[in-house]
Amino acid sequence: MIVDKIRKSTSTETLVEHKVDIPVGKWIKCDKCKEIIYKETVNENYNICPNCGNYFRLSSRRRLEHIIDKGTYNEFELNMQNINPLNLSEYPKKLEALQRKTGLTEAVRCGTGCIDGENVVICIMDNNFLMGSMGSVVGEKITYSIEKAIELKLPLIIFCVSGGARMQEGIISLMQMAKTSAALTKLNEAGNLYISILTDPTYGGVTASFASLADIVLAEPGAMIGFAGPRVIEQTIRQELPQGFQTSEFLLEHGFIDKIVERKELKKTLSKIIKLHKGGDFKWQNK
Repeated sequence: MIVDKIRKSTSTETLVEHKVDIPVGKWIKCDKCKEIIYKETVNENYNICPNCGNYFRLSSRRRLEHIIDKGTYNEFELNMQNINPLNLSEYPKKLEALQRKTGLTEAVRCGTGCIDGENVVICIMDNNFLMGSMGSVVGEKITYSIEKAIELKLPLIIFCVSGGARMQEGIISLMQMAKTSAALTKLNEAGNLYISILTDPTYGGVTASFASLADIVLAEPGAMIGFAGPRVIEQTIRQELPQGFQTSEFLLEHGFIDKIVERKELKKTLSKIIKLHKGGDFKWQNK
């Protein structure tokens, strides 16, 4: 027993002597390869794992930094308040807490900016705010942006990420599908270019409305895209789903999206599409 006590004491002392002080928030774990990676290394690599190529989710702020020319973004000043039609006691508290935590007023940023000098109206959904779910304010901000694109005669770019409709707002959240779709009909009649970019994950009412109605639908590699989740579908149809079902690669093969674009190439790709749509002497070149 004395020997055991000595062993335990030595083991504890050794651990204390060799304890490493790892700063909180400086490291991130990849869900795919399980490696612990220095956060700054990931940020410098477009938020992509340098070991396995796995895509980390991006906040709307980081997405703006990657896509919009520095100093050109102007957010629409929209003073919109959330509603609580079901009178859920916890819903307003949750919204207030998220607003403090994220610095966002809702799950989408909307404004104007430039992509390689080309003016656009851009909307970027943010998964950090109730998983990018679409409620009345999100639907109204998207609709306002569509109408603004028509007014300014500018291309519309929407980065989609969503878990679906904001069920805390009941049928009002579902009505946003029809409202945004109707606004996009007017955009199409006006001849404006609309490009949607589907990121991980894009589900529910967002997929069933404005995410899928673009002139050109792009997606990031490995993004999960669909209406309901694979598990729900399997339980409903009682059949085993194909391998890779609902990934952007599967959907590209079946014609649901037009092109998968790597994150570091997205800005250049969007710039080329916009310039092609404008016409002129621009030639598509892979530079």
